[in-house]
Order: sequence, then structure tokens, then C-alpha cells
Amino acid sequence: MPSSVDDLISADAPGWFRRALHTPFFDEHVEVEGSDIHYLAWGEPGRRGLVFVHGGGAHAHWWTHVAAPFARQYRVVALDLSGHGDSGWREKYSLETWAAEVMAVADDAGIEGPPVIIGHSMGGFVTIATAALHSDRLAGVIVLDSPVTEPDPEIGQAQAGQAFGQPKVYPTRAEALAHFRTVPPQEHYLDFVMHHVAARSVREVEGGWSWKFDHHLFSAFTGSIRTVALPYLHELRCRFALLRAEFGLVTPDIGEFMYQRLGRSAPVVELPEAGHHGMLDEPLVVSTAVRTLLADWDHSLPRRAAG
Repeated sequence: MPSSVDDLISADAPGWFRRALHTPFFDEHVEVEGSDIHYLAWGEPGRRGLVFVHGGGAHAHWWTHVAAPFARQYRVVALDLSGHGDSGWREKYSLETWAAEVMAVADDAGIEGPPVIIGHSMGGFVTIATAALHSDRLAGVIVLDSPVTEPDPEIGQAQAGQAFGQPKVYPTRAEALAHFRTVPPQEHYLDFVMHHVAARSVREVEGGWSWKFDHHLFSAFTGSIRTVALPYLHELRCRFALLRAEFGLVTPDIGEFMYQRLGRSAPVVELPEAGHHGMLDEPLVVSTAVRTLLADWDHSLPRRAAG
């Protein structure tokens, strides 16, 4: 494993990225429904809070370079959902259990007042469920490229799990890192970001090295993964914003569908040049979009569609 933060930073990394990774953080843990949940925490307790939620098969450190700079103004946390990263694994997973983990981390982290939750991909589905189940305890939620749709018979429940393939064990850490890929793939990544994320994605197991997630986590989805958060969209009672990657999974049509289901009262913002994994190819665009929403929410009132 890397012996220092500098081992996670490639030679071509720009200054802003180096500063983000050198921002001090603490590894924290909280027990939720019998599982140990690990999270990263930046900034001083007692401030307003942001909670970052990763996507399926990912982990908290996917967010480090985006989340850490917010510590100048906020208490910032990024958690490993159960079945991911350095958190415990479960016999069974569900959006509702993951939502409970998000709220438990927010409660444990010393955040002042209701937090804002930011979730990517599958973590966006978790964020939507969290907002529906705990709206009164949240200041708002921001979802990054999480496609919520009506059921589609061509997108079966097994596809999400199959996309990650069967668990593999590599004889060396270097060989595992050489096989690091995202699901889904995209055309462009920032190499210095991928260097850091990949280095945080492997663990030593019997016989070698493998990935830091439970391949059974997709048992949470009894139908198409894109429909799992659909029942919760109309239950939201807190601020909501959808960030749609220009080259991501939330197409203009899906964005319009979600906008209508949200009562035409939540912003849908396109992130130019971003792929589905926006923090890996356009992290400064993602960060700017989040900062803009937070600044607006600080002084504006929520809008609700009439009729």
C-alpha cells in the first residue's frame, strides 16, 4: 500500500490536486445495523456539512480531490457504503440500509445543522432514497449523473453485476492496478486522478490482490438498477439538483423525465465535456457546479411548481 500521500500523487498532477490530497483528514468509523462503516472527515466539527456518496464498486477516495477543498468552509465527509472500500460487508444490501449509513455518518461527524448530500451514479440513487426518507433532516441533495427511468425490459437486473465481472485475484499489487477500469468506461480520464483512485482501490487478499468491494452488493437491485430510486423521486421534500454529464448516462431525455417527476421545480444542469465519472475527467467543473448550487441555496428560497 502507499506509504505516504506523495506516493498517491503522480508527477504530472497540478497544484490544486496536490493541495487537495495534502489536506488533513481523519479516518473515522461508526457502526450501522451491525456493520462497521468507514468514512473520511475533513475540516472542523461544528460547521455546516457536506456528505459525499460514491457510486457502485467505488469508495470514498473517489471524492477526495473534489471534497477536500470544501473543508475551508464546511465539515466534509465521504463514506464507504457497506460492501465498499474499508467498510464492512453485509449478507444483503438495500438503498434503505445505505441511506441509514449516510445519515449515521452525518450524525457521527459533528456536522452543525442539516447537511447537504452529494451522490454519484449508484450513490445518487442512495442519495435520492436518503432525501425521501429523511427530507426534514437535510438541507438539500445534489445528484451527479444518476439515471432514473421507467422500467426497461432491455436493461435487466443482472446487467449491473455482470458489468463488474467475476471477482479476480491478481498475484501482485502492480498487476491489479494495471487492470483498474471504471464501469461504465468513458473516453477521457485525468491520468493523475486515476493514479490516486486506483491506488486506493485494491486490497491484499488470500493469494494476492483484489478490489475493495463485494461483488454481491448488486443483490440490492431486484429489477433494473435505473428504476430502483424511481418510487422515491416524488417523495422528496428538500432541495434537489441534478448534475447531468454531457457525455454521461443521464441523456437529455432522461434529464427531462426526472425534471418532470420532480415537479419541474429542481434544476437540471449539464456539465460540459464531462463523462459519467465526472470527478475523474472534469473534477473542477463538478466542484464549480456544487459550489454554485450551495451559494444559491444560501440566499434563495425553494421553488415549487404550481398545480
